[in-house]
Amino acid sequence: MATLNIKGLPDALYRRLQRRARDQHRSVAQEVTHILSQALETEPPLSILELRGLGKAHWLAVDAAAHVDRERRSWD
Repeated sequence: MATLNIKGLPDALYRRLQRRARDQHRSVAQEVTHILSQALETEPPLSILELRGLGKAHWLAVDAAAHVDRERRSWD
């Protein structure tokens, strides 16, 4: 397993990370791993501009109403 060292992490950010880890009953290292996993494993949002042809296959598992609601909320 790899080791990650972060230099120059602001103290205030580290304190927020410690609080978040404590609130989630995790160590700081576990919380960083969790945050990075969520950020890097999340699939990029679907865009109508990236579709080829009808793009039906891209949208089969997508709830259209929920997708439209998320898009509308992102405009604010």
